[in-house]
Amino acid sequence: MNPAQEPTAAAAATPEDSAALRAQVIDTARAMNAAGINVNKSGNVSARCRRGAAPGLLVTPTGLPYAQLQPDDLVFQRLADGRCSGRRAPSSEWRFHRDIYAARAEFGAVVHTHSAQATALACHGRGLPPFHYMVAAAGGADVRCAPYATFGTQALSDHALAALADRRACLLAHHGVIACGATLGAALALAVEIEHLAGMYLAALRLGEPPWLTADEMARVVQQFCTYGQPPAA
Repeated sequence: MNPAQEPTAAAAATPEDSAALRAQVIDTARAMNAAGINVNKSGNVSARCRRGAAPGLLVTPTGLPYAQLQPDDLVFQRLADGRCSGRRAPSSEWRFHRDIYAARAEFGAVVHTHSAQATALACHGRGLPPFHYMVAAAGGADVRCAPYATFGTQALSDHALAALADRRACLLAHHGVIACGATLGAALALAVEIEHLAGMYLAALRLGEPPWLTADEMARVVQQFCTYGQPPAA
């Protein structure tokens, strides 16, 4: 599925915290390293869920290698008050995970990576301009780079939310990438796409700044993505 073509989280009931969902979060975290968009313990993954009537999220714990993660290592965090349940401390970036879910009802998953090429751009405070039509996979004409703030801080979360306005992904200056989606698979696919686009952009820059597609063309592509792919099975 194209990262831009996905069902909205609002269209389906929020899943219950379960062994199956925890396994999906762990599989996604391990898939980041397998795809080369993370190394060691960097980055983090979360999924929107609930416990009974309490909305919240499951997030990977801080400082544990993904290969060693067990379902009980994931942390459930309530959206209402940030209270955590579990035997581990949550990811140091829990703030932007919680704040994204609180602000964007359409998202069911958030993937944060330190992928090398996208982060190289972010270290220069640069995002992805409309040099290629697939930039629209993130929901708009560009992928913004949020200003730098210390990891794990509310300031970083605030910057990320601003950069994500009307978008599904952003870069974080001197830090990495956030990619969001209705599902874990969609969020991961978008994170991989952002890294691929960053590599293409860096290659194009060797010949100078590439021409940009117009705002009108990018708007057409965003609209095209809304109906891209196979129709749902009857």
